Amino acid sequence: MKVKYDMDALHRMSLFEKVTKSRLKDYFEHNDKILFVVENGFLRKALGENKKNVTRLEELLKRRIKIIEYNDSMERFIANVMAPLKIVEMKIDGDVVTIVGPDQKTKGLMIGSKAANLRMYEGIVQKYFPQLKEIKVV
Repeated sequence: MKVKYDMDALHRMSLFEKVTKSRLKDYFEHNDKILFVVENGFLRKALGENKKNVTRLEELLKRRIKIIEYNDSMERFIANVMAPLKIVEMKIDGDVVTIVGPDQKTKGLMIGSKAANLRMYEGIVQKYFPQLKEIKVV
C-alpha cells in the first residue's frame, strides 16, 4: 500500500523530527488531531522532559498532537495507539481484537462518536498489521 503525503504533511513531519530529535515512522491526521508514530524506543525522547516537545509542537502547528510508539507486537501496538486509555483485557481471535475497558466512560472514549475513534485506531493498526479486520470494545 503506497501512501502519499502532501507538502503540509511533509513539513509537519520534518518539524516533528527537528523539534524532538527522534525517528518518525509515520504520520496520520484525524479530525483536529495529528498523530505521529515514532520508532520503537523513541517515545520518551519524542515527548521530551515534562512533555515539552508536545507543548512546543502544539504551539507551532496550532493543532493537538498525539505521539504513539510503534511496536512489532500487534497487542502492544494497539495498547500504545489507545493510550492513555486503560485496557483491562485484550483478546485476539483470528482477525478480530476484542478489548475490555475498565468502565463505561473509558469504553465511550475508545469508541468515540459514531465509532470514529475505533475506526481511526483500526486504520492505524491495519497499516502495520493488515491481517486485522476489526477492533471491538466490550
